[in-house]
Amino acid sequence: MARRKIREYMAKLLVLRHLNKYASQGVSLDEGIKALGSLMVTDATNFRHFKQETPEFANCDLVVKPDMLFGKRGKHNLVLVKKDLEECEKWIYDRMDQTVQVGHVSGKLTHFLIEKFVPHKDEYYLAITSDRQGTQIRFSVAGGIEVEENWDKVKTLSVPLLDDIEQVDLSALLEGVPAERMERTQQFIRALFRMFNDLDFTLMEMNPWCFNEAGYPVPLDMHAELDDTAHFKNRKKWGEEVEFPQPFGRVSSPEEDYITELDSKTGASLKLTLLNPLGRIWTMVAGGGASVVFADAVADAGYGHELANYGEYSGAPNEEETYQYAKTIITLATKYTKPGQRKALLIGGGIANFTDVAKTFKGISHAIKELAQAIKSANIKIWVRRGGPNYKAGLDTMRALGKNLGLDIDVHGPEIGITDVVPMAIDYIEHKDN
Repeated sequence: MARRKIREYMAKLLVLRHLNKYASQGVSLDEGIKALGSLMVTDATNFRHFKQETPEFANCDLVVKPDMLFGKRGKHNLVLVKKDLEECEKWIYDRMDQTVQVGHVSGKLTHFLIEKFVPHKDEYYLAITSDRQGTQIRFSVAGGIEVEENWDKVKTLSVPLLDDIEQVDLSALLEGVPAERMERTQQFIRALFRMFNDLDFTLMEMNPWCFNEAGYPVPLDMHAELDDTAHFKNRKKWGEEVEFPQPFGRVSSPEEDYITELDSKTGASLKLTLLNPLGRIWTMVAGGGASVVFADAVADAGYGHELANYGEYSGAPNEEETYQYAKTIITLATKYTKPGQRKALLIGGGIANFTDVAKTFKGISHAIKELAQAIKSANIKIWVRRGGPNYKAGLDTMRALGKNLGLDIDVHGPEIGITDVVPMAIDYIEHKDN
């Protein structure tokens, strides 16, 4: 599972499109979010056309805020509340493409969310998250920008996997909700819970949400994450607009963009995040779970600052796709070198169930052959740890490759632990192998 943030606009659009499908029969819950009229504004937005196309925004109070995957916008004075369209337009363009500091991260503001102001009295907090045991629901009657200061008022309910939310007692979770709001609050949470699971959300947080004057629930501020590995089954439900933007302040490299493009054209999964181009430990890991395990092992050993990249290849990519993926990583690993410095490349993974390891290694070996001289010049030693169908032939290929090219390739199968190569690599880059 790869948890990927989506913009608030997209999160609310999914709620608008789908919430009623998951509500109890005969119950309508989407009237509140319909009334918001949430729209995205970017530097491509022509406000003259915008005004013509959204006449309903002309004579009402509005709210504007950046939609850039960071929170606490109110505390950073980045929310404009209860203003008319002219004031909103000026506020946006005064900030469009401007660099702001949010915590320890700075970046440019490029996307804004504009929607109608919702008069309300009470603000609630709701979060739904998933883990291996099931789904967690957190709720508080003290929502809003001070929710962290009132965290002791947040109640948590764990719903085990496969439990029917309709049969789960929510009364203790919703302590403090007025009696006249209780039934609709329960309907709202149950519908969101079903939507969360069916559309493969990994996080759905509304802080705050409220009831509008008509008595419908409205998510005023929303953060959400999706499991991007479920795109193949949810493509139609999510819609063509779904995207997974870079975290605020982060600009992707050409190499990352290339792998993202490659990934979009295959049924396999190819992921690459460049953490530290000057790092001395590089990874090429098969499987999302294994990639996490390798990264954790490097960090736990105190070498997280040397971890150069994070990513994975899985879903049985073909030889050409594996070659392109490996070539990209090796090119990055050999790009910056210092005299006397050593680097390590970990080609790892667990024990595959279906992937033919030998076929996978054909593409990797092709890239290594092509870049052998650069690997030598960068003092890179390669560790291989893999198991699964035809793994012995694949490992033999890698051993022969090292011998024929004069490269230092240390090859292991499942006779050692999945991350046992990590301390070996650390010893190597620190010259502790002499």
